[in-house]
Amino acid sequence: MDARNPRRWWILVVLCLSSLVLVIDNMALTVAVPEMTADIGANAQDIQWILDSYILVFAGLLLTSGSLGDRFGRRRIMLIGLLVFGAASLAAVFCTNPGEVIAARVAMGVGGALIMPSTLSILIVVFDAEERGKAMAAWGSVSMLGLVGSPVLGGVLIDHFSWRSIFFLNVPVVVLAILAAITLMPESKGPWQKPDPLGAVLSAVGMTALIWWIIEIPRHGAFEGRSAVTLAVAVVALVGFVIWENRTSDPMVPLVLFKHRNFRGGSLSLTLVQIGNGGLLLVLTQYLQFVLGYSPVKAGFAFVPLAVAALIGNAAGAGLAAKVGNRLLVLVGMLAMSASFALLATVSADSGFTLPAVGLGLLGLGAGLAMPAAINALMGTIPAEKAGVGSALNDTIQQAGAALGIAILGSLLSSGYTRQMPADAPEHAKRSIAEALAGSSGDAGLVHAAREAFTASMSLTFTLSAVAVLGAAIVATLIMRDQKPAPTEEPVPVG
Repeated sequence: MDARNPRRWWILVVLCLSSLVLVIDNMALTVAVPEMTADIGANAQDIQWILDSYILVFAGLLLTSGSLGDRFGRRRIMLIGLLVFGAASLAAVFCTNPGEVIAARVAMGVGGALIMPSTLSILIVVFDAEERGKAMAAWGSVSMLGLVGSPVLGGVLIDHFSWRSIFFLNVPVVVLAILAAITLMPESKGPWQKPDPLGAVLSAVGMTALIWWIIEIPRHGAFEGRSAVTLAVAVVALVGFVIWENRTSDPMVPLVLFKHRNFRGGSLSLTLVQIGNGGLLLVLTQYLQFVLGYSPVKAGFAFVPLAVAALIGNAAGAGLAAKVGNRLLVLVGMLAMSASFALLATVSADSGFTLPAVGLGLLGLGAGLAMPAAINALMGTIPAEKAGVGSALNDTIQQAGAALGIAILGSLLSSGYTRQMPADAPEHAKRSIAEALAGSSGDAGLVHAAREAFTASMSLTFTLSAVAVLGAAIVATLIMRDQKPAPTEEPVPVG
């Protein structure tokens, strides 16, 4: 007990601030797209690059940055990441054309990749097994608040200032996080290890190609033309990465962790959950704005039940984990999430907001119970000296799952909408509900048909989400094992 860092809860505040700035920026930016498009003359392809360039760089560098933290110091790497992210955000404020914004977003992706693994790795080093669940729940709660609150904040900022304020908001938060980290946070690192440049290159190329292939699926198909080439690059690089990491004496990523039941079960279940969750905001935001007619700010506030319930679930889960174990919490939470998606699948164009609000509340409660417990079980298997790259592996798994979910559900939503539209509807109206409403010219029949088609397609996506999360619950139950009241399994040795 005496060995605990007396400033650990203040350190947690710093970690939450560092994670929050990443969540707020990316979610608030989606609200800013219409105004940004008009101001800097961006076309649809420019906007796609502005949104995707960050995630490509971020996902591609996660594993490398995690290993850098273990080697050179997690606080040092996090501080460098904050500096890069803050400087790029400030530069974005003064951008005047799409190319400059894309360049700023690429730099922000580099900063984000340096920040994210360090926050979770520092958390598991600073907090012991007894308190780690509470710390993880608090960390997850802040991320959830940022996820839900940032579209609202983005809408308010745009109404009163401009899209540039979205980027400027990052600067004071980054400055505060840097000052607090320097003042409060101890340095931690693993034992010195030989660099693994080939592993770093293969992981960066493989993950970037994989995420890019996933992003391109809705527009170019999965196995046609350049998508097939991108997928081939991803497969070759990632297979090469696995082979090399298993053969080299100093691997960048300890793949031996996957031999541990809790790491394997946690990874698979989190991937399936993120596939199910991936399209939630994308789909429901469109329902709220195009079917119910909400403004962007009102649509943001509609997700409050999700945030409040997630906070309740996090608080309850933190206290229950030590008593009932992570495995049961993951099962109960994921069953609740699956039920929430099944409920959301019954929403129609005439349902209003009551049914979605109940579904969102149930989803938040389930996520609040399951997600911190799954991450805690997974991270509990990682040796302290590999905390950085281990947390990066967790982040990478979730990023890939979320990207795959957005691609799959977004594609199904789009194709399902087109199928559900009447055969005699105008071609532009069949492409998307946004185009149908914009070009309806007061045609109430076309508006009604578009809203019915969208909600019918939305029901299919949420049904598949329910199946994915149910699968995650089964995977977690079959594979994971509890380690209570004290850990009975040693972390997997990393040679």
